[in-house]
Amino acid sequence: MKTMYSRLIALLLSIIIPLSIIATFPTTALAQEKTFIFGIIPQFEAKKLRSIWQPIINYLKTETGYNFKIKGSPTIPDFESEIMQGDFDFVYLNPYQSMLANETLGYTPLVKDIEKTLFGIIVVKKDSSITDVSQLDRQVIAFPAPNALAASLLVRKDLQDDLKIKVYPRYVKTHDSVYLNVLLGEVAAGGGVQKTLSQQQPKYQAALKVIYKTREVSPHPVSSHPRVPINVVNAVKNALLKLGETTEGKNLLAKIPMKKIGEASLMDYLSFKELGLERFYNK
Repeated sequence: MKTMYSRLIALLLSIIIPLSIIATFPTTALAQEKTFIFGIIPQFEAKKLRSIWQPIINYLKTETGYNFKIKGSPTIPDFESEIMQGDFDFVYLNPYQSMLANETLGYTPLVKDIEKTLFGIIVVKKDSSITDVSQLDRQVIAFPAPNALAASLLVRKDLQDDLKIKVYPRYVKTHDSVYLNVLLGEVAAGGGVQKTLSQQQPKYQAALKVIYKTREVSPHPVSSHPRVPINVVNAVKNALLKLGETTEGKNLLAKIPMKKIGEASLMDYLSFKELGLERFYNK
């Protein structure tokens, strides 16, 4: 009797185990055939942005075995619209966008810079007579876009709520354009972030001075859309963390710029709900 039961169990296992393998195979095979779309917030002009991110995308393909493609966005408003349409499978976006994308579509933060925080700055020409932020009352200030978190939302919040200063915003699409407008004297000042200022040419950095800094917040994450299979999400997350362990990888990440990569979670970004930034957010 025991022999008969043993044979029956062996027969059942011989059927069930192959079926379980077949059930998981289509998901894995489809993931390997699919090209996952990677969105990147357009802080810099398109050519520069691609030169920074394409080597990272190439690494992800080699390391994970999955296919990825950068989908460029001409402006930050276009980028925001594409996020809310769910165009991106993976996306590098600002912290406030991360919170909104999670609430709307369920995007999940995966990794971020764990060594540096994000804060907004106001810059003027180094030879400008403006030495204090109070002198910007009733002046024209350049911002990359209405919804750029640190460079626009945090700066405008501080100007209105804390400093009681009225300014006239001029939106110029990218951080690079902000600094250029300031250098050309087209505006009195510009809103940016220290990370993008440090990416400018040395002669441009030397010709600008920072006269104000906002509060510090958790920096930009890479997030994933909930439709992406969990095995792909984990592979990408682990590959990015692994990239940060090598000298070559650290150099690639530093160009984002991301000084030290580590895990991110939604808890890192929930504090934005308390700032009232929706008053300044352009929907």
